[in-house]
Amino acid sequence: MRIGEVAKRAGVGVETVRYYETRGLIEKPLRPANGGFRAYPDDAVYRIRFVRRAQQLGFALGEISELLDLETNPASNCGDIRVRAETKLDDVTARIADLKQISGALKKLIKSCPGQGPARKCSILGTLRNGAPGLMQNNLDGERK
Repeated sequence: MRIGEVAKRAGVGVETVRYYETRGLIEKPLRPANGGFRAYPDDAVYRIRFVRRAQQLGFALGEISELLDLETNPASNCGDIRVRAETKLDDVTARIADLKQISGALKKLIKSCPGQGPARKCSILGTLRNGAPGLMQNNLDGERK
């Protein structure tokens, strides 16, 4: 199967297929000696779909590579994969908490802004410029909790 067909069946662009090749997520088929088109195995479509679904769950490409390796490693077991999923869940839960804090801070900023007057006197810009006590100061100063 040619790269265009693989991309179509997997629901991605040709560039995505090539990118996944460079990242080692799918094998790059050898170019035939006669100079023809590379032929991808059916497994390429499965792997691309796997990668896309894992990305939707928040896994980074490096983590996805590890999952693919675990799938093909006879010494690995379901527990190895579960640990990675639990770690990802912890990461997602922490990001949700961060987003809730950001949401609260934005609500305070919006509430304090009269929505009129010159931009240079906008309370939102003032807070971004100078900071405000208790308004995610650590995060606004570039520190991560």
